[in-house]
Amino acid sequence: MSSNNNITPGQRFRDAVASEQPLQVVGAINANHALLAKRAGFKAIYLSGGGVAAGSLGVPDLGITGLDDVLTDVRRITDVCDLPLLVDVDTGFGSSAFNVARTVKSMIKFGAAAIHIEDQVGAKRCGHRPNKEIVSQQEMVDRIKAAVDARTDDSFVIMARTDALAVEGLESALERAAACIEAGADMVFPEAITELEMYKLFASRVKAPILANITEFGATPLYTVDQLKSADVSIVLYPLSAFRAMNKAAENVYTAIRRDGTQQNVIDTMQTRMELYDRIDYHTFEQKLDALFAAKK
Repeated sequence: MSSNNNITPGQRFRDAVASEQPLQVVGAINANHALLAKRAGFKAIYLSGGGVAAGSLGVPDLGITGLDDVLTDVRRITDVCDLPLLVDVDTGFGSSAFNVARTVKSMIKFGAAAIHIEDQVGAKRCGHRPNKEIVSQQEMVDRIKAAVDARTDDSFVIMARTDALAVEGLESALERAAACIEAGADMVFPEAITELEMYKLFASRVKAPILANITEFGATPLYTVDQLKSADVSIVLYPLSAFRAMNKAAENVYTAIRRDGTQQNVIDTMQTRMELYDRIDYHTFEQKLDALFAAKK
């Protein structure tokens, strides 16, 4: 979707980070959820790699998805929603700098505003699962350099995610974050943080915006916006909150229909037809169709 006043998606993401302290970013599993997030007042949205895996492919977040899988969902979202979109690109979708470069160029072409790329090995895991393995600091720095060099738009945001805290400890994670910023990354995403004060350490060390991933049922406590602001966090991410709620609601409806032979007992939990039409601007499309048919008479 074309941006307002021809400002690039990347610049709109940077502006949002600068204007809302900290910036709340919510996961949008599909285009419909992107519109709902915009309606709720959010200034930026997120596409989770784990969400693409589970939501679009029905598989675990174990490095199974490919670039094209993610691009399909990116395009669908950016086609209808002009909120700047941060995209999870895992380890870059390939083992070489050429793969990382292709990923960055493709994300820009498909309308994303920002990406985060991580330092796990190719056979990656969810960031809040045990037994993660990470590449060397130099290999991660090379990933960042490849991403930065591949930018066809200087405003496009390259965010470095490090999973080192759970693998090598806090000092290693801090060193990696600083090295990534030195290599050209714009922002830092320290994954699976366990103590609030750790965010302050990252912000002090790297002198760049820090993202806090406040995902449910993980290693990080569900800190509030005010708590995270006090810890110098610039971006607060809720990657799969609506997706989890959507899945739970769907399970309840399926169970009720199968059990009761009717949906009458869960009808009050559903979005109404008119609410759906309102959220996707159905009537504007229909009016254009009516006008087209009227002109042919």
